[in-house]
Amino acid sequence: MKQAEKSMIKKIGKYALFLGLALPLLNCSGTENKGETKQAVSKLPVLAFTDSTSFNFGSVQEGAVVEHTFRFKNEGEYPLILNNITTSCGCTTPEWPKQPIAANDTSSIKVRFDTKHKPGPQVKTITVYANTDPAYSELHLKGIVNAEGKPGEVQ
Repeated sequence: MKQAEKSMIKKIGKYALFLGLALPLLNCSGTENKGETKQAVSKLPVLAFTDSTSFNFGSVQEGAVVEHTFRFKNEGEYPLILNNITTSCGCTTPEWPKQPIAANDTSSIKVRFDTKHKPGPQVKTITVYANTDPAYSELHLKGIVNAEGKPGEVQ
């Protein structure tokens, strides 16, 4: 390695060390921002479910479609936007409002669970992503799917 390359590596190492020590010090003066952060969080929409976040559908026969509507209210000061809703299984499909929900307005999320090929105890998780803190909430469908009898089988 040439002398110039060694010198360049030493300079880079010194700058890296300097930045590693200086950057944390720059962040130490952030105490004034805590009030601003708390104020910003308090202005976020609040997704408040008016009923339970869990629905027990009991016992159903395999092949049935279970439907449930989770109702909620925006208890925040600003419009609530449901960005996305995912489910733990492709057998569960959600429907939700795509437009913003104004402060103090109510709306709902409709969930359908197709029990075909899903015998036994079931717990399906529905994750709701929104412009809230925390950024997501979970809903659950629970119950038992009784196995469908096979053709020619005596029950």
